[in-house]
Amino acid sequence: MELTEIYQKGKSILQEKDYGFLLNFVETGYVKENDRRVLDRYTIRQRCIDAEPAQTAVSVLGVPLTAPVVMSAMTMPIPAMAEDALFQLARGLKSAGSLMWTGTPLPKNLKQIADFGVPLAANVKPLKDRNKMLAEIDEILGSGADWLGIEVDAGQGTKVRDKEMGFDCIPFTSKEIAEVKKRIDIPLVCKGILSSEDAEKCVDAGADLIVVSNHGGHTLDYLPHPLQVLDEIVAAINGRITIMVDGSFRRGSDVFKGLAFGASLIGLGRPILYALAAGGENGVTDLINGIGRELTRLMTMAGTATPDRINKEALITT
Repeated sequence: MELTEIYQKGKSILQEKDYGFLLNFVETGYVKENDRRVLDRYTIRQRCIDAEPAQTAVSVLGVPLTAPVVMSAMTMPIPAMAEDALFQLARGLKSAGSLMWTGTPLPKNLKQIADFGVPLAANVKPLKDRNKMLAEIDEILGSGADWLGIEVDAGQGTKVRDKEMGFDCIPFTSKEIAEVKKRIDIPLVCKGILSSEDAEKCVDAGADLIVVSNHGGHTLDYLPHPLQVLDEIVAAINGRITIMVDGSFRRGSDVFKGLAFGASLIGLGRPILYALAAGGENGVTDLINGIGRELTRLMTMAGTATPDRINKEALITT
């Protein structure tokens, strides 16, 4: 399937389900409108004479990827979509050469998912019951996951429209993040960074990667899009750790813009759900491959043969 069909068909299917409300955003919906408005603020500078054919493959924290595009952390509502939906997702992402990233609740079959051979990251929330959170971390380590993520932006849980969810969370401290880093032997990811101050604290605590993200519009209203804060974050961390972004990225052109701002990876949330609903594992593979093809065309015609050669000089602000 092509991307337009995936998005249209998948969204239509999900909206008819009782869990379709998860596609909505917190409170007023400002985050959704602002995400698209910010992404549309930039156009791409064409530099096609003497251009080299582009290659999108990257390796991030030891994980080889066919393109700098991965699943954003989430579990809900995937298990409700089909009995084997998580396994379909794992197969589809593996076939596309991408990475799977589970969120909360932690899937009970995480080790079985890892056994498919798909690169795997898994997240925990800052549960008030820290012992329960540490037990989940140990479960993730035992599964064979490649990366461990902690959701630093879920200190007040999440919210969809007016419905509060995840009441059992309190914010992480810098000391706790450093203690988690000491506890694990795989890369540590801090997800939900939206300021240079928090980015620097993650670096100091030993994080290997930060995800600059407004949590898909499911935490606080009136949060910025990552591109609005990436300049200050990139300057603050000065290349000391890897940066990923997510937030309404839908096409290869969106991915190009995120890379131009200094990210090494772009995460997909709702697009993964649309693809899974529209075509199962094949839909997921089509999604990643389709975005990769769009990105390849753009990179070639913008004179940026590899992802690391994309920078803000490739963008024009409208």
